[in-house]
Amino acid sequence: MGKMEELITKQTCQGANKGFPAPPPLPGPATNCRRKGSLMKNGSAIRGNNCAAKATRALWDRLFDGGYKTDVIIKTDNGGIICAHSNILGMASPVLRGMLKQAKGFGHRRPISIHIHGVPQDAVRAFIRFLYSSSYEKEEMKEFVLPLLVMSHTYVVPQLKRVCEQQLEHGLLTIENVVDAFQLSLLCDAPRLTLIAHRMIVMTCKAVRETEGWKAMKKSNPALEKELLESMMDEEHGRDIMMQKEKNRKSNEQRIYLQLCEAMEALVHIFRDGCRTIGPHDKDLKEHQTPCDYGDCCKGLELLVRHFASCKLRVPGGCIHCKRMWQLLELHSRLCTDSNSCRVPLCRNLKEKIRKQSKKDEIKWKILVKRILRTKRIGGAPIFVSSNSNSSP
Repeated sequence: MGKMEELITKQTCQGANKGFPAPPPLPGPATNCRRKGSLMKNGSAIRGNNCAAKATRALWDRLFDGGYKTDVIIKTDNGGIICAHSNILGMASPVLRGMLKQAKGFGHRRPISIHIHGVPQDAVRAFIRFLYSSSYEKEEMKEFVLPLLVMSHTYVVPQLKRVCEQQLEHGLLTIENVVDAFQLSLLCDAPRLTLIAHRMIVMTCKAVRETEGWKAMKKSNPALEKELLESMMDEEHGRDIMMQKEKNRKSNEQRIYLQLCEAMEALVHIFRDGCRTIGPHDKDLKEHQTPCDYGDCCKGLELLVRHFASCKLRVPGGCIHCKRMWQLLELHSRLCTDSNSCRVPLCRNLKEKIRKQSKKDEIKWKILVKRILRTKRIGGAPIFVSSNSNSSP
């Protein structure tokens, strides 16, 4: 036991003899110590600075509003004056620190005067308040976000610059101010804001070109207007290409679903009525039959069925033609409304197999069936519903 612990133990014993309560035990091992800078609230650890943050901001705001022992006068447009403390301004902004040093070098007596022109006085006041407490009012940020962005860049206050960019990105960027924001982002080295504003201008080109910001840019910076117009044309051309591609894709899908519809009806036709040289086992085919309504589809299915009947690799996946036949048969079984009396081979067996399929495969098939039924209502088509009831020997 160390000397300090011996001393505490001795004092504890003396205090206990005099009737004083025993002091709390010494801290336990280092593993039980809480992280430095954290406190306990309701049994859970919280950061210590969270408790003081609100009070600290209020203190800095009171110092700014009260103007206690200020030594700087900031002059704004229309004769406005804002009082501030040189130490705080110099700590928050290296540019303001340089201006203050330069003013002192010229032998200026206190208070020192500096000028911030070109922005509203209330915007300057919101800027100086941020230098004190790193906080802002929502209404002031909403009204003066662009002037604050300019001042944060001009006077090198990166924290405020990030706040302005985030506020613009998450709601304050509108059709009315997007052109101004785009031009300022180029001047203030804000590449992410430049990209977001440019995208918004291109996507809402018709509305943006009616704003006052666009008209002012057209007069002051025609080269930039030309670049934006070219971007709009490229975007519109690209959009037209994408729309055409999407139209072609949907057209191809529609064609495929119609072909599947026809294949399903032709399959029922073959095993119900018979066609050319193939048909149900209990029906004699005529030598001179009139051409059926399915044409080449029926002819292709006839060849596929004959191959399927004679192929030695009829297992699914063993032969590409047999695999296609298995898929057509399974699709039929999913669309068939009466498998018990259906004359298409394996319809009932495949119905039983479908119930044991994995959920992933089942979802894919359901999507396909839904799209086919949407293209052409096979489930309600007379040829499909009556595929077995109207058969004749």
